[in-house]
Amino acid sequence: MKLHLTLLAALLLPLWAQAQSAPGMLDGPIPAPIARPLLEQDPSVAGARATLDAARRESNILDASPYEWTARATGQRRRIENEANSNEWNVALERTIRLPAKAAADRKLGQATVDEAEARYGEAMHEAARDLLGLWLAWLQANANYELSKSMQQFAVDNLAAVQKRAKAGDAAKLDVSLAQSDLAEQRRQANEAKLGASLAWTQLHSRFPGFDGQLASFPNISALTQDSGYLQVRIREQSDRLKAAEAAWRSADAQAQRSRAERTPDPTFGVFSGSEARGRERLIGVSISIPIPSGSRSERAIQATHMAEAKRQELEAIRRQIGAEIDSSIVTVQSSYDGMQLAEESANSMRENARLMQRAYSLGEGDLQGLLLTQRQAAAAQQGALAAKTSAIKSYYQLLIDSHLIWGLEQN
Repeated sequence: MKLHLTLLAALLLPLWAQAQSAPGMLDGPIPAPIARPLLEQDPSVAGARATLDAARRESNILDASPYEWTARATGQRRRIENEANSNEWNVALERTIRLPAKAAADRKLGQATVDEAEARYGEAMHEAARDLLGLWLAWLQANANYELSKSMQQFAVDNLAAVQKRAKAGDAAKLDVSLAQSDLAEQRRQANEAKLGASLAWTQLHSRFPGFDGQLASFPNISALTQDSGYLQVRIREQSDRLKAAEAAWRSADAQAQRSRAERTPDPTFGVFSGSEARGRERLIGVSISIPIPSGSRSERAIQATHMAEAKRQELEAIRRQIGAEIDSSIVTVQSSYDGMQLAEESANSMRENARLMQRAYSLGEGDLQGLLLTQRQAAAAQQGALAAKTSAIKSYYQLLIDSHLIWGLEQN
C-alpha cells in the first residue's frame, strides 16, 4: 500500500505544483477549452446551476424577516338614544418581530442552503467530467478494437492466400482451404461487429455531449509513477463535493434544530393605533403587544429537529468513511492498472510476433494450419486484453485527477 502511494504520487506531484500556481487550469486528456464548455452545457450541470441560483434567493429570503407590516382600519357608527349618531374610526399599524436567536438561525440556515447547492453543482460537474472521460475512452477503445479486427481480417486474407498456394503445390488439403475460408468469414463478421460497436460508442458520446470534437481520437499517454508525496488523499478529501454537500446538509439540519429551539419562545407582535370616538370629541392613541401562549408542540418539534440533525451528522460520518475507503481504493487501482497495462502490452507484443513468425513459417511450407490459426487467435485475444488494460489504466488515472479537481477547471467550482 505504501509503495503504491509512493509510486502514484510521483506523477501527480508536478501537477500539484502547477495546480498551486494556476488552480484548475491543468489540461486533461481532452484540452480544457474543449472539455469545459461540454461540461457547462450538460443538462445535469445546468440544472444544478439553476438550483444554486434558487438557493441564493432562498438565502436572501431567510435573511429577511418573514413578517411584514400589517395595516388595519375600522369604521363604525355608534347610535345613542336621544342623541345624534357618532361616526367613529380606528387605525392601527402592527408588525411581528423576529427574535434575535431566530434571525441568527435563519442566517445559518440560508448559508448552509447555499453551501449545499454549491456542492451539488460541483458534484454535478464532477460526475459529468467522469461521464465525459468514460464515454470518450469507450469510443477510443471501440475504434481501436475495430482497427484490430481489420488487421486480424488481413491476417486471415494472407492465411487463405498461403493455404491456396500450398494446396496448388499439393502440400495442403482441401480441408485446410475450407478452414481458412471459414476463418476469413469469421474475421469479417467480427470486423463488422467491431465497426458497429465503434458506431454505437460514438453515438452514445455524441448524444450525451453533442459538441464533442470527433478529431480527438487518440489515446493519451500516462507515465510511470516513481516518487513519494502524501498530499493526494488530503486533496481529494478537501475537494470532494459529495463530502461538502453532506457537511452542508448537516449544518442545515443543525441550524433548523437551532431555529426550532428558538421557536419555543413565540415572536411578539407590536403595534400602534389611533382612533376617534364620541363624534370626534375623543381621540385615542396607544400601543399594543400580543404574544402567543406556547403549547407543548413547540418543544416536541425542537426535540424532533435535534434528532434529525443527529441523523444528518451520522450520515456525514458514514460518507466521510466511505470516501476515505474510495480514495485508498482508487490509489491502489491506479497503480495496479498501470502495472497490468505494462504486462498486457508485453504479452500482446510477444503473441503478435509469434503469430507473424508462424504465418511466415507456414507460407514457407512449415507447420500446420491449425497451429497457425490457434496462434493468431491467441494473438488477437492478447491484443484485445492489452487494449482493455490500457483503457482501464488511463481511465483510473484521469479519474483520480478528476477526483482531485486538478483538470478541466473543476477546482473553480
